[in-house]
Amino acid sequence: MKRILIVCFLFIASNTIFAQETATKKKTTKAKTEVSAAEKEAKQKAANEKRKATIAAKKEAEAKEAEAKAAKQQAANEKRKATIAAKKAAAEKETAEKEAKKAKAEKSKAEKAVTEKTTKAKKTGEVKIKETTEKAPKTPDKVTGEYNGKKVYTGPRGGRYYINKNGNKTYIEN
Repeated sequence: MKRILIVCFLFIASNTIFAQETATKKKTTKAKTEVSAAEKEAKQKAANEKRKATIAAKKEAEAKEAEAKAAKQQAANEKRKATIAAKKAAAEKETAEKEAKKAKAEKSKAEKAVTEKTTKAKKTGEVKIKETTEKAPKTPDKVTGEYNGKKVYTGPRGGRYYINKNGNKTYIEN
């Protein structure tokens, strides 16, 4: 029985010793938790500021990328416009050259035909009236007005005419 009483006494004594230590531990943990709560708040504020800074940096980077894209797009549009304008100019130049060549070829054909006729007339001794294959020959006639939206010319003998859509002269009755 003595043994049981001693064991009980030791049990009670050990509980009180441990209880006192737990009370001091609680005090120190409260102080630690207060300090750690302040540290946590400071860390959280720092983390929030860091997040805000990274978000602002991302927004700035996106804005710079958007500006760069816009600049590239504008440069590409300007380049495209310049190439289109150059192609149009080249095409217009080609068509003008082709038209000039055609006109020159037609003129040389007409001149050859006239020279052949004049040489034939000289050989045969006949004088013929000059006929041309041109639809509307160039005339130094004066422009004197308009008729149905066409220019009206007056010839050297007083005849009035206009050039129709086929390129022929159409005389106007007075």
